[in-house]
Amino acid sequence: MAHEKNHDYHILNPSIWPFLGALGAFIMLFGAVLWMHGNSFWLFLIGFVLVAYVMFGWWADTITENKVGDHTPVVRIGLRYGFILFIMSEVMFFAAWFWSFFKHAMYPMGPDSPAIDGQWPPAGIETFDPWHLPLINTLILLCSGAAATWAHHALVHEENRDDVKYGLTLAVLLGLIFTFFQAYEYSHAAFGFAGNIYGANFFMATGFHGAHVIIGTIFLFVCLLRVMRGHFTATNHVGFEAAAWYWHFVDVVWLFLFAAVYIWGG
Repeated sequence: MAHEKNHDYHILNPSIWPFLGALGAFIMLFGAVLWMHGNSFWLFLIGFVLVAYVMFGWWADTITENKVGDHTPVVRIGLRYGFILFIMSEVMFFAAWFWSFFKHAMYPMGPDSPAIDGQWPPAGIETFDPWHLPLINTLILLCSGAAATWAHHALVHEENRDDVKYGLTLAVLLGLIFTFFQAYEYSHAAFGFAGNIYGANFFMATGFHGAHVIIGTIFLFVCLLRVMRGHFTATNHVGFEAAAWYWHFVDVVWLFLFAAVYIWGG
């Protein structure tokens, strides 16, 4: 047959998603700039909804491709490599915030800048005690990572779908608890974002990590829904594998934040 597929690769059909995604991102960011300058937030909200719609539709199409058999072993290798490259880009993203924090911590600028005569943390900054709520949050996130590993092991090595559900449910709940405690910690911070370099670095680094925790929690929750619908097998579970990798990346970043920002930097 002239159109019969005789290779292991997936040739994508023309798609509207890239265009809609770019359009939604532009509207959202343009609306965010207007919102920051005192205008209405509706343009930002419209762009955000459009981006969310594209994410839902695009990933739904990807799941459909897997269900109809388009994700051959060769395609799954490519998907894994692509997600590894994405995580590498995330590593460099957080490296920027660590770079800024370490630079200002090791070379604090004083009133006679650029002379290196300042102190760290800056005068008047009351930092968090790392051995109270930050330590509890560390244990919570590590336990969540362990639960995700349990679910992955149950799927790949035991094909026990009940344990997969239990593990993912526990991982999601612990992720939500972590987010709640992080918000509680922010509400009791003795310093703000503006006016000092410590607060700016602290909230940017831990805030972006918190955003990744929320994204990872949603990622795991979607995997839980898919498991309940009978998706994933011991040999075909790239979506779940990507969620587990992402969640472990979030764990590792938090360990560096806990050690560098809360303990060493405080």
